[in-house]
Amino acid sequence: MDGPLMKDILIVGIGNIFRRDDGAGIEVVRRLAARDLEGAELKEESGEGASLMEAWRGYRSVILVDAVSSGFPAGALHFLNPLEKKVPSEFFHYSTHAFSVAESVEMARALEILPERMWIYGIEGKDFGSGEGLTAEVERSVREVVRILEEFVTSNRSHNLLVEGDVHA
Repeated sequence: MDGPLMKDILIVGIGNIFRRDDGAGIEVVRRLAARDLEGAELKEESGEGASLMEAWRGYRSVILVDAVSSGFPAGALHFLNPLEKKVPSEFFHYSTHAFSVAESVEMARALEILPERMWIYGIEGKDFGSGEGLTAEVERSVREVVRILEEFVTSNRSHNLLVEGDVHA
């Protein structure tokens, strides 16, 4: 898929800001945008799978950031490399879409249209009810992901993201 039209880095914030912690991914990209981060394009997505696959089309490196619910303590930070292993769909069960993050990655894998490099940050949510604003635990993790991604992009990608499977509470 390499060619003259390939772009380098896309960071996608996924979620719904009107469902409290589900807005974590959106908040990450909004904070990165406020820093005038050069070297990466930023997009906000609801998490609908077909839209996600279209959003990352044409990028070499894609980083997805979304809230998850996997039973870990609120604010735990999950780092996944879907090019190395399947994305657990149970992480994203708060999505309002049946075809969401995990399913879009697996469909893209089956169609052989995954980007060259892809990572997913899952921020363990606490409150997915109606309303705006993040819980304190998720707020801390959002700040950490913003710091990590800003360092990664501004250091010409020489900064490590995290090691596959790391979970930080």
